[in-house]
Amino acid sequence: MNLPNPRPDRRTLILTGAAALAATSVRADPPGLILSGKLQQGGFALGRSVPRADLIVDGVKVGQAAADGLFVIGFDRDCGPQVTLAVATPDGRSEQIITVVPTQYDIQHIDGLPEDQVSPSDPVLLARIKAEAERKAVGFSSDVDADDFKDGFVLPVQGARLTARFGGQRILNGEPKRPHYGSDLAAPIGTPVRAPAAGKVCFAETDLHFDGSLVLIDHGQGLISCYLHLSRVDAVLGASVQRGDLLGAVGMEGRATGPHLCWRMKWRGRNMDPMLMVGAKAPV
Repeated sequence: MNLPNPRPDRRTLILTGAAALAATSVRADPPGLILSGKLQQGGFALGRSVPRADLIVDGVKVGQAAADGLFVIGFDRDCGPQVTLAVATPDGRSEQIITVVPTQYDIQHIDGLPEDQVSPSDPVLLARIKAEAERKAVGFSSDVDADDFKDGFVLPVQGARLTARFGGQRILNGEPKRPHYGSDLAAPIGTPVRAPAAGKVCFAETDLHFDGSLVLIDHGQGLISCYLHLSRVDAVLGASVQRGDLLGAVGMEGRATGPHLCWRMKWRGRNMDPMLMVGAKAPV
């Protein structure tokens, strides 16, 4: 004999509805955040969070973590004492205040430079310099979705001598100028310059007024390395390179008083010391 289904009473309905509401309002834990690196002016942080987490630096979204959760941020030469880093997903947000250690910079005196390499005034030359800066800006705007920085960097020139450290205040022909944003590696003209890490060539030109022959490599997430004063360019615009691939050769083109490679690095417009990235390892 079939019995009629009993109708749930009001108390049963309330309990059932509350359980359903609780089930739908359960939130996942906020994303994890692990950091390592050189937390100083001109330095960097390599971090790991959840895949594709949004990266927020001092309240501004700057990109996303890679598919494996890895990311990089850089600290400018003149970075302040603190940087606030947050990672965010639809499930939550984690935040960390990074204390950035100040760096002591050298004062570098360079004399005997041609006047047009110190304070150019010729309108034709100024127009050329402006056009070159605009082309370089396109290279620096490259934003490859990659994490080719994950295995760290090696020196791009073997057997070179460090003759000028990153960040030094420059006095050119007795005239104070903006800081030197590179690390100068002296070596004979023609010494091979090789990619210190994998990446994509986002700029490759010769005969620039200040830089001479210049190559830029995009290593992903806004991290760009720069190779100035080359005597020869072997890198091809748009090509992918692996660590050890030939980029060019040491020279003294542009504003240079002797053969050397000026090695530079930027992260989203922030000037970094590339030497600090040598041997860096991502957190696991």
